[in-house]
Amino acid sequence: MNFTYTPGQIATELAISTTTLRRYEKEGLIPDVPRTASNHRYYTSFHFQAFIAIRSLLKGYEIPVVYEVMRKVKRGEINDALWLLNQQLYNTQLEKQRVDEIWIMIQQTDFSEYKNVKITNAMTIGKVAEVAGVNTSAIRHWEKEGLIRSERDKHNGYRMYTRAELRKILVISSLRKSVYYIEYMKELLNSLDTQNYTQIQNAFQLALQKLNKQLTLQFAGIQELMKYIEIHQEQ
Repeated sequence: MNFTYTPGQIATELAISTTTLRRYEKEGLIPDVPRTASNHRYYTSFHFQAFIAIRSLLKGYEIPVVYEVMRKVKRGEINDALWLLNQQLYNTQLEKQRVDEIWIMIQQTDFSEYKNVKITNAMTIGKVAEVAGVNTSAIRHWEKEGLIRSERDKHNGYRMYTRAELRKILVISSLRKSVYYIEYMKELLNSLDTQNYTQIQNAFQLALQKLNKQLTLQFAGIQELMKYIEIHQEQ
């Protein structure tokens, strides 16, 4: 049975504003909205599930991804939408692998090689950025915040980084999504210097917990999207 709803009813049910519903409609995320004889909007069960899918997906994915997925489904590009979400799941997996790898690296006393790259005590910002998989601008920002430090090459004036600083950069890049406070990050990096791993281990465990939660939310979003797709294919 296909029920009909007013914008206010759906807004109340999903605990969002009717303005948000209108924005989703304006962005082309939901099926075309019919109107009554008196020119008032009304939604069907099809629209309701679309809104549920959007709200669920937004808990686990970034806004641009969710919007693109919903637009693709609306256009009937179901496989493209699912492959896009699959790529996001893969990215989450890569992030988890990175956190695991860097935690193992932290505990190693010998840090002369990382991912088949020789690590020295005099690396340029470009080399460090390449090894850590981050932008040079991020490294400069972290240095400005006092999280890391560099020496200047006496001959050309370039920033040079040691193994210890690269290790810190790897830690920052892994924990920046779960550690929001600069002062707490400084504490973690100090514990890294003193090889007091209890606090930093807790931080990595928190990062993994957040990734696990994100993965759960991502699959929950996919579940609601699949319900929407099933109705879409019946239309």
